[in-house]
Amino acid sequence: GGFSVKSWTTFRITRDCDQELLEQESDDMLRLIEERLKERQRGQAVRLEIAAKADESIAQRIIDDEDLRANSQEPGVTTYNEVYRIDGPLDLTGLWELYKLSGFEKFHDKPHTPRRPAAFRQQRDIFSTVAREDVLVHHPYESFDPVVDFVTSAARDPRVLAIKQTLYRTSGDSPIIRALMDAAEAGKHVTALVELKARFDEANNVSWARQLERAGVHVVFGFLDLKTHCKVSLVIRNEREGLKRYVHLGTGNYNPATATSYTDLGLFTADVEIAEDASALFNLLTGYSQGHRWKKLIVAPNDLHSRTLELIASQKALACAGKPSKIFAKVNSLADHQIIESLYEASQAGVPIEILSRGICCLRPGVIGLSENIQVRSIVDRFLEHSRIFVFGDGVNAEVYLGSADWMPRNFFRRVEVMFPVLAGPLKERVLASIVPTYMADNTRARTLRSDGAYVHDVRARNQSNIRSQVAFMEEASAANETITKLPNNAGGGEKKQLSTSSRVGGASRSGVPQPQNRSRSRKRRS
Repeated sequence: GGFSVKSWTTFRITRDCDQELLEQESDDMLRLIEERLKERQRGQAVRLEIAAKADESIAQRIIDDEDLRANSQEPGVTTYNEVYRIDGPLDLTGLWELYKLSGFEKFHDKPHTPRRPAAFRQQRDIFSTVAREDVLVHHPYESFDPVVDFVTSAARDPRVLAIKQTLYRTSGDSPIIRALMDAAEAGKHVTALVELKARFDEANNVSWARQLERAGVHVVFGFLDLKTHCKVSLVIRNEREGLKRYVHLGTGNYNPATATSYTDLGLFTADVEIAEDASALFNLLTGYSQGHRWKKLIVAPNDLHSRTLELIASQKALACAGKPSKIFAKVNSLADHQIIESLYEASQAGVPIEILSRGICCLRPGVIGLSENIQVRSIVDRFLEHSRIFVFGDGVNAEVYLGSADWMPRNFFRRVEVMFPVLAGPLKERVLASIVPTYMADNTRARTLRSDGAYVHDVRARNQSNIRSQVAFMEEASAANETITKLPNNAGGGEKKQLSTSSRVGGASRSGVPQPQNRSRSRKRRS
């Protein structure tokens, strides 16, 4: 008895994981998400990858079982858009096992240890540093530790009254979440905005939400029809002069694990107006505010799209008046048609435009009479390019912004996003004179988008040296680390660092501590 194997093959099925959440179902978002996660394994198949040499009868059996839709049918021939025949491995993640084997070290990248930012090497009290000066941190070249320290120090500090934190994706053993739980158990007012709809991190975030709730953290889930994608941490501290607010704003997630392999920028500040805006943002997300007149932060879906169009238009107006103008944008993707049309108009007015878009770019650069003043490049290298940088203007009058949003409709209209200004002079100078030029000078891992949609490597001149932006940033961080004069542990002043990447700014905030709030479920967005 028994069966004999007639044929075999390898295949992989991709299922539709998009799940519509209806308003009437939103009374208990945690329970709803947990139920939808169970349904995910039964989602509609949207793609079949199968070995190129697979027996046709096996392929057809899978197609029929998974109800894959036919694309066209001619006499005796049926084709399927969703079926991909792969001549090679279906899953390359198995190569990690080869990577770990002894003897392959010569193929590895040179190990990189993130350096501690100069500004945080002199003071053991992170709040004293941020009160004195804004600090810009460039990950993974500079360490993510100050971001973790910001929250853990707040949890331990008896003068800290409240902590508010957004969480979109975080690590499996998150020190930030542990610190939030410790702070709540110590009697501090702690609010965590946990985004349960972060794709493929839903289960992790449900687990974190339940643990945070058990520790006494006030957990909220934001709006039902908007993902909260902004990266904001707010600390309220009782100081001699009164209440003072400290803020961290970032382009990337509060995830120490990915902070070693994603490029991101983070800003620490005690600027009064930025802090007021951050506080208002949390009030909006927790349902305790009907609206706010934003002073420094630009927030989606409120006005990020319109303000971006205005900033582009301002450069067009300068060019039309014969004045210096310039636009630089570093994003993951560029797909919003109104932004693209506005960039075309600015280009036609003579504005030089540089776009660094790692992924999707729906703009066509270099088209005579339309976009000849637009250059589009993409950098794919060892670290995932994830930071979003925006510069409007040329020279000393340039406005510099960082943010969590790409130039895509979903970021402008279906997410809560924040674009924030870099105000301190030396920090602006670092972005304008170091970070942006280094990216644009990359002639090793950068590709230029042509008007026909093809990406090509730039041809280097024979005497031109190789420039690899990520290596340049690593070398810059190492050089800065080596030139910092270390202070003794008991130092309270005295010697100054030889190289600083920060600038003095900020001011005290007199706003009161938010009153305790009841645990809130997901809400329908107010118009």
